[in-house]
This record gives sequence, structure tokens and C-alpha cells, in this order.
Amino acid sequence: MTSLSKSSAGWRALAVTAATLTVLAGATGQAGASGRTDASGQAGASGRTGAVPAALPLGDADLVETRGSETLADGVTLTRIVRGTEPAPADQINTTTRGPWAVNVLTIDPRRADGHLKATHGPDLARTEKTTDLVSGAGALAGVNASFFTFTASALYPGDPVGLGLYGGKLLSEPTGDATEADFVVDARTGRTLTGRLSWTGGVHNRRTGAALPLEYLDHPPVVPAACAGLPDQSGCADSGDVVRFTPEFADATPSGAGVEVVLERRGCVVRTATTRGTRLTGRQTSLQATGKESAALLDLAGGGCLTTTSELTDEQGRRIPARDGLFGVNGRYRLTRDGRIVVPDGTGSFFERNPRTLAGTTRDGKIVLVTVDGRMTGSVGTTMAETAAVARSLGLRDAVNLDGGGSTAMSVRGALVNRPSGTAERPVGDALVYVEGRYRPGRD
Repeated sequence: MTSLSKSSAGWRALAVTAATLTVLAGATGQAGASGRTDASGQAGASGRTGAVPAALPLGDADLVETRGSETLADGVTLTRIVRGTEPAPADQINTTTRGPWAVNVLTIDPRRADGHLKATHGPDLARTEKTTDLVSGAGALAGVNASFFTFTASALYPGDPVGLGLYGGKLLSEPTGDATEADFVVDARTGRTLTGRLSWTGGVHNRRTGAALPLEYLDHPPVVPAACAGLPDQSGCADSGDVVRFTPEFADATPSGAGVEVVLERRGCVVRTATTRGTRLTGRQTSLQATGKESAALLDLAGGGCLTTTSELTDEQGRRIPARDGLFGVNGRYRLTRDGRIVVPDGTGSFFERNPRTLAGTTRDGKIVLVTVDGRMTGSVGTTMAETAAVARSLGLRDAVNLDGGGSTAMSVRGALVNRPSGTAERPVGDALVYVEGRYRPGRD
């Protein structure tokens, strides 16, 4: 929805508002007093024929609401909800109480489905791709856009996640430390999830000397201190810069520029060092880049030995979340519901006004629900943050987070869009949450 920066978010360890990994619980489609029936004769996303889903808490009470559900696979349904019948006046999109709203709800029941949910970033982390292409490229049945990402026309690495990026147990992007971040983590093997805000610490030390440096970021271009921008040799800089770890998943090459770079082979032993940044990593190589006064410190650290890097995610109790194969995580902004209660804060500005929205959540009876709300158009006006949270709760989401939205909002089924993006065309995004048929295959999926 907006262009964000890891650097501007700062870096501090946080108390986490998430629960530990738990089995999903709570029904998506609950009986309501509205008396409205599903247009398909089904119970919306709940899959319980005959049950009457509650109307969405949007706009005036007398609005007509229609719902139609389609079974995509065992345990996987797509429900389309339209509330309101008349197009909104173009100048009333942000204020009308008559809608309309177009909402798509993808519901996955891990107890019945034979597939799995995961996150994918495509060929590398730094590029952007359309959600439809990410779904098709993963061989997935369906999916939605996910993380907030750099997204600026001038960015060399526009797909770089602004916050958590965890893919098949590989932590490629760390939580920002910003109080607004809300993460969604899923175990593809079990369907268990975690929602909330995670903490991260990382470092590197020399096994022989014991010397150590903290890591600032993972797979994110380091910043050269402004006072040293004109120095080709950053080891002479007196101002603090960044220390960053890069993996082959980041891009074809690591970021280039002033600073130093140390390339490590798979065991952590130094392959080469350079007094400028930018190289291609091969095989299982990784690298460490430093700018500012940390440049000299990194060169000293790398001299005469092998290095060990550490990277650790923790929950709100400080308990480690092991980055094991099968674990995937994406970042959002603001938790919408916690334990069935609306917890999104009040706010002002364009982010809190009506926009297209994408959200992910879990229910009390073991379902994962992915939702898109179209917006910024007369055919679907979008939702405020408060309205988005109310929709999440009405769909039975016990725990839910707000993913990237705006022009990024997209839902794809079998590689085709099922929603209507707000721009003139589908926007390329950083990553997506996708449902793949078949059991998760460790090391291959």
C-alpha cells in the first residue's frame, strides 16, 4: 500500500504480541440474526450447508448482500460476497454508507485439505512479480499477495520485504522492530499458525578469536553514513554504518557500492574479502557487508579464521521459534483481532481510510482464511482499518493481521485474478501466500 523502509523503522528487540504456534480454532461462518442466505445454498466460508452466515458489518443495515461459494478442492472453498447494489458516487467513496463492497474469502481447512499453505517470493527476494505469476510459478491452486515491500520506482531491489520474510525455514528478512508490524507464520506441515509481532537478534563471531559484531539486517542493502558518502574506502569512516548478511536467494548479485564484503563458504570459512561491495554468490555461499566504521571491524573479524553467524526469532515470552524446514512467515501492518477481540488502534491518515485490503487469519475450529476487499472504485469502495477488523471478526477470525493492500491487493485462483485490483493493471508484489495441493515436501517445496 505504501513505500516503507527497514532503515526508517529502526532496529530494536520487541516484546511480542503473538501467541506461540497453536492449532487453529473458530468457525468462519457463524449463524447470524440477519436471516440472509448464501446465494449458492451453502454456508459461506464455513462449509456447513444450511447455516446462515452473519451479514458483513458494513454500511447501512438494509443493504442487500449476496454470497456464493465454490469448492476449489477438498477442504478449500472460495466465497464471494457483494454487499450493496448501487455504484458509489465517485466523490463519496470514502464516506458512503451504501457501499458497495466486493469481498473474496479463501478458506482452508487443514483437517480436510490434502494440500498446504506457504509463502513464496518467486525466483529471488529482490524482484517483484504479479500475484497471479507467483501462484502459477508455485504450482499453486490459489493465493493472495502478502508482505509489505520496498515498492518504489527508483528502488534497485523493489521486492525486498519490509519486515519478516521466512521461506521454508530460511529467514531471509528480519522483523523491523516497528510497533506496527504484525506477522503471520504458518507451518506448512501441520497448518498451525502464529499471528503477532516477532523479535530477532543476529550476530557474527570469529571462532578462533571470539571477536564479534552484531548484525543489523538480513538481505537488505546497507546504508553508507551521510558523512562518509564521499569516501571510497569506508574503513576510514568514523561514523557507524551497517553490518548485513546476504544469501543467494536475495538477487543475482549482492548490492554494490562503498564498503567492504566478506564471502563465506557453506561452513563459514572466508573465501575472499573485498574493499568494495558487490559480488555474485555461488552454491551455498553467503556474504557479509559492512559500511561506515564497521567496515574496518568486519575486515578485522574475518582475518585468520572461520566465522559463525547467528540469527534467531523469538516469541513474546522470549522463546525461540526454530527456523525449520516447513515454516513460512510474512509481515503485515497492525493486528486486527486477537482471541476474537478487535485490537486495531485508532488512527488517522490515508492508511486508516478506505483502501483495498488483504488480510490473513485463523478461526476457532481449525481453518486458515485469506481475504481480499476491493476498493478505491465505485464498484467497491474498500474498508477503513476499523471496518477491516470488523469484517475479520464477522468472518469468525479469532486472530487476524492486515497484510499489504492498496494497489497490491490481489487474489488468484488457478493463475487467474478473482478480484479487481484498484489500479489499471495488477501490481507486481514482493511475495504471496499460496495454497499448493499435496503434502509439503521438506527440502523440495
